Amino acid sequence: HSSLIQPKLLEMDDVLKKIHSSLVSKEAEGSLPYLLVLCGDHGMSETGSHGGSSEPEISTPLVLISPAFRRKGGMKKPEVVEQVDLTPTLALGLGLPISQNSVGRVIPGVFEESSLRDQLRFLHLNGHQLSCLLKDSIPDYEKDAGFEQFRVAEKAHGNWMKLYLEGNASEVLMNMGKKVLKQYLEALAAMSSALSKQLGKYDMYSMIAGMVFVFQLLLVLVLAMPEALSGSAAVDLPVLSSLFSLPFYLLCLLLASVHVLVCTSAESSCYFCSLSWGLVFAAVAFSSAMFCILISLATRRLPLAPKVHGKNTGGDWSLSELDVLLLAGTIGHTLSLAASSFVEEEHQTWYFLLNTLCLAVFQDVCRKYFREQRGFGEEEELFLPSKDSHPSSHHKSEMSSEKWLALATPPFTLVCCRLLRSLNQTGVQWAHLPDVGHWLNSSDHKTVLSLLSAFCLVLIYLLVQRRCSLVSKFALALGLLGVYSYRAAVGNVLFPWQQSTRTTSKGTVEARFVYVFVLGILFTGTKGLLRSQILTTDAKLKSRGLWEIYSGLVLLVSLLFRAHNLPVLCCCLLIQTLMAQFIWKKLHYDAAQTTIMHYWFGQAFFYFQGNSNNIATVDISVGFVGLESYIEAPAIVLTALSTYAGPLLWACHLVCYLSSERERSPVAIGHGCYCLALLRSVPAAAYIVLVTVLRYHLFIWSVFSPKLLYESMHLLLTAGVCLFFITMEQSHSTSKS
Repeated sequence: HSSLIQPKLLEMDDVLKKIHSSLVSKEAEGSLPYLLVLCGDHGMSETGSHGGSSEPEISTPLVLISPAFRRKGGMKKPEVVEQVDLTPTLALGLGLPISQNSVGRVIPGVFEESSLRDQLRFLHLNGHQLSCLLKDSIPDYEKDAGFEQFRVAEKAHGNWMKLYLEGNASEVLMNMGKKVLKQYLEALAAMSSALSKQLGKYDMYSMIAGMVFVFQLLLVLVLAMPEALSGSAAVDLPVLSSLFSLPFYLLCLLLASVHVLVCTSAESSCYFCSLSWGLVFAAVAFSSAMFCILISLATRRLPLAPKVHGKNTGGDWSLSELDVLLLAGTIGHTLSLAASSFVEEEHQTWYFLLNTLCLAVFQDVCRKYFREQRGFGEEEELFLPSKDSHPSSHHKSEMSSEKWLALATPPFTLVCCRLLRSLNQTGVQWAHLPDVGHWLNSSDHKTVLSLLSAFCLVLIYLLVQRRCSLVSKFALALGLLGVYSYRAAVGNVLFPWQQSTRTTSKGTVEARFVYVFVLGILFTGTKGLLRSQILTTDAKLKSRGLWEIYSGLVLLVSLLFRAHNLPVLCCCLLIQTLMAQFIWKKLHYDAAQTTIMHYWFGQAFFYFQGNSNNIATVDISVGFVGLESYIEAPAIVLTALSTYAGPLLWACHLVCYLSSERERSPVAIGHGCYCLALLRSVPAAAYIVLVTVLRYHLFIWSVFSPKLLYESMHLLLTAGVCLFFITMEQSHSTSKS
């Protein structure tokens, strides 16, 4: 043990003594008896671990101190109780109803000073609550031993009450009451144990089936990598040949037999077994087809496999230093999800990866602009093409300014990330510390927040309007003005002429005013996009349509973001502009590298917003922006957009950027779609396995399960973006043909 434990325990004893003395002094004033509960959330092993299921890690002290208890003569052997037993004990002690889903039972020693009638009443209330929960949890609850014991004890309790009300105070009544008390305790123990076992059971068959589906899709993505990243960016999946092959039908028969065998022999209900046979057959056919496709793709990767379309799909790949960093960072982040501490503080991982990425990019910039003199002329011609073969002094000065702007972009990005990191404290260890966001939101600094919000909205307009049409520019300006008006209406910021900080409206009209312009910009962009796909093949019209859709999304996010988070949106747009102008284009990063960088930035900006892997950090108030009452569908959409604004903005910018790079790389969108799908599939699939393996971990419900919910929602968002990718790629292929 550490030498610091003893002083720490003495310090805690002193704190407890002060609290107890204060409570004793208040009791002398004639108030109700107090109850001081001293407990721990978890123990610790000899090596300092606290996440396992060993005895020292799950055993914690529980001390109840109150003048209502009789003073004990000496220390007895401590009684062992379950953590869930604290809920019904405190509820009954405070005169409150027991929580409906509580599986605990009353701690008998707490109420031993009460009368026998009160003790039986408390046990009956606890038994009634557990029996109701048992009815909802177990189909054949009447056959449960604990339920039968409770019915017997309840009947005996009724007989005891008859004798008690008749005024019988003999020793027989006392012995009968103690017998009923014992029956109640045995019934409560049996029902609590049955419910705990029921809640502790996992539907392993459905979980394994889901993991099989996920890993089949992941393996298809991995095996299709050479073709997906080839010059044609086309993957030939043998779907029809698999559906009409003999192994497909044999696998369907085998999996259907396994399903029938498991569902007919299972002792408990199973979600997969409760599905209709139509859905089950579709799942079996899908899994069988995926297995056949995997076998076909795997045979292509063999050294002696025939070439597809006359090409060797394997290819000779070489990895640069940046590629190694991107690959190692992505894999390292996936492996870090196995530790609860890394899940709680995941933002630290992304901050580190983003800073490392900026340093690697800075190294590439230095290599490009400060290389040996003998290769300078060739590089100048490659990156700064000119119709005139003799570069003028204007071109030289332009290249010089471009060089210094490119060199300044990575350090500027590092500065922005450092400032944004101080804006919102997130995670677990430092979430309680004051940050810049709290300082800005205080009433004393409302003027500073107003000036900052106005500056950010102006900067957002300047960064976004460059690629929009004249109508969209006008709508964007009015929309951003409406955003400030909404924030002023709800009392976050002030107008220069506003004397009082009191609000006279809820901002509903102002928010709906902004929604009108958001829909208008989205409609204009969608119209241009459809025209470029159906009526004409104008690349400029298509690019403008994509950027206008992106600007409409930016306007919506600026409305949903809290006022102090507008700098996050500004830095996001500013970094995107600088990186696209001076890094990705000038250094000729390919679509895969650009996609991974966008993904990393999106993940980091998710935490810059103040999000974490805890459900408590989800800002549900944005679901009411522009609504007078709760409407489920809009509230869910608005909350999801606000929460995942960072990843969504970077993913949408990726679509716009790769679409504008078609002249340099016609298959950029196809490569980007594949890389984005693979980037999300690998950590999601790995995390599903980790959660299944760690299902009995101490922090499975408090740490790992919320993260699984975030991963699922992020996966759904990425699927929507990839669908948009595929739509753009198909339209491009159609226009070419």
